[in-house]
Amino acid sequence: MPTSLPFLGYGLGLRNEYYEQILEQSPAVDWFEVISENYLVQGGKALYYLDAIAERYPLVMHGVSLSIGGPHALDFDYLKQIKQLAERIQPAWVSDHLCWSRGNAHQLHDLLPLPYTEESLYYVAGRVRQVQDVLQRPLVLENVSSYVRAKADEFSEWEFLNALAHLSGCQLLLDVNNVYVSARNHGFDPWTFIRNLPPQSIRQLHLAGHRDYGDYVVDTHDHPVCDPVWALYQQTLAHIGPVSTLLERDDHFPPFQELLDELAKARQLGASALAGRALCA
Repeated sequence: MPTSLPFLGYGLGLRNEYYEQILEQSPAVDWFEVISENYLVQGGKALYYLDAIAERYPLVMHGVSLSIGGPHALDFDYLKQIKQLAERIQPAWVSDHLCWSRGNAHQLHDLLPLPYTEESLYYVAGRVRQVQDVLQRPLVLENVSSYVRAKADEFSEWEFLNALAHLSGCQLLLDVNNVYVSARNHGFDPWTFIRNLPPQSIRQLHLAGHRDYGDYVVDTHDHPVCDPVWALYQQTLAHIGPVSTLLERDDHFPPFQELLDELAKARQLGASALAGRALCA
């Protein structure tokens, strides 16, 4: 599969709470990421706004239902819908999560981590290739936040991601907040995770907030990005160079200007990290 994907700059997750303000204000947002499943319909208000915003901004599609590591057969009807939506809005790329989210019959509405074993690796790699064949475009997969580990694990998560990108040709969506959350929950060094990923495979970054309960951390997307995640983000960009960055918010939605201010902070910190990288080159 082709691997050359563009640097889009700094974007926001497209949420219906902000449709009107986006169209009225044409804010200084470089691109928007859309939740694919919200637009797998034949018509209606959501598609109206999506089409209008697609005329003004680059878009990326981000799915939550692929369940690439699940025990069930791939849902080719779902993939056909994803492909049709992609043909409609021409996203820069299509992404989902490295996880399983349903059994043979039931959608679990959660993003559950895989066992990081050789058997799982080859199973997922084969399914990724099938998805890419259907979509006729690279699949970009995101690391999820996790709270438990499989006893059967044979690899670290970053080793698994490395091997999967090599075997399948998929690209990676590196969620910096998810790395931080998982590192806190499992006791590993988040920088060890990031610096051991293949930089050439990382096509997008996610930033988001979480809830810190002391003994554990939960990825909630309902708070601003915290200082340790900002620091990890800057360290990441200094290491890998410019990568399209997306700020997520999925609950406790602030006034739109507050979200734009947080995106401006991402842009400022990103520019600073990249300038430092250039000086060291």
